[in-house]
Amino acid sequence: MIHQTMEVLNIKTTRLDIRHLRASDLQDFHLYRSNSEVTKYQGFDVMTMEQAAEFIKENSTKFFGKAGEWVQYGIENRDTGKLIGDCAIKLDQYDTRIAEIGITISHLEQKKGYAKEVMIGILTFLFGSKDIHRVVGIVDVENTASINLLISTGFKQEGHFVENIFFKGKWGSEFLYAMLKREWNERK
Repeated sequence: MIHQTMEVLNIKTTRLDIRHLRASDLQDFHLYRSNSEVTKYQGFDVMTMEQAAEFIKENSTKFFGKAGEWVQYGIENRDTGKLIGDCAIKLDQYDTRIAEIGITISHLEQKKGYAKEVMIGILTFLFGSKDIHRVVGIVDVENTASINLLISTGFKQEGHFVENIFFKGKWGSEFLYAMLKREWNERK
């Protein structure tokens, strides 16, 4: 296993800051995390204000680099100072050169190119600054927006899992997408 050091993450893109969640993010965070359309394909359900506060508090003790642990980061619009979504990175439990990512954008901020900007920012960080060999995205087969995002940023579909997850009261199917560092470098 490759050892990564734990660090505070701060990625800047053209319009956004990807950074640790803060207690001051609670209102914006809860606004979209309590929307059933936003959580429809997510591994979490709608959150109460108390659950959102606890989630932010819990994530304040997590840092990039711990194998097997999801760390959630806020996505802040630099112009408004508002939280417009969050994203997560998990390094593989057995090999920290493999990462999995997820992105959630507020229903008020979708279709503005933010998810793609976040994705490119995270990939640039992982492949450019860290010794990451492979990045994975696992997505519900019905989540067309996320599938299109993965394809548009160069991910390739590697797997189709049929009814592999019992999810929000029913069996769901997922696609696995991945990108290798060399594929990222070839795209640039």
